[in-house]
Amino acid sequence: MPKMKSKRALMKRIKVTGDGNVVRHHAYTSHLAPHKTHKQKRHLRKVALVSKSDIKRVKYLIVK
Repeated sequence: MPKMKSKRALMKRIKVTGDGNVVRHHAYTSHLAPHKTHKQKRHLRKVALVSKSDIKRVKYLIVK
């Protein structure tokens, strides 16, 4: 049986930290920015951790 390929689209969007957490970027940043508040845009720039309920599924998709 051949090796499983990792999902390259997901690999470009996330990063695994040294302690095993998975980091992602926020949505809602690509357009329609003028009606968002400065605070909202500032917080969307920061990275976020993938939720605990999705970690197992994400790590399965990025298996090497």
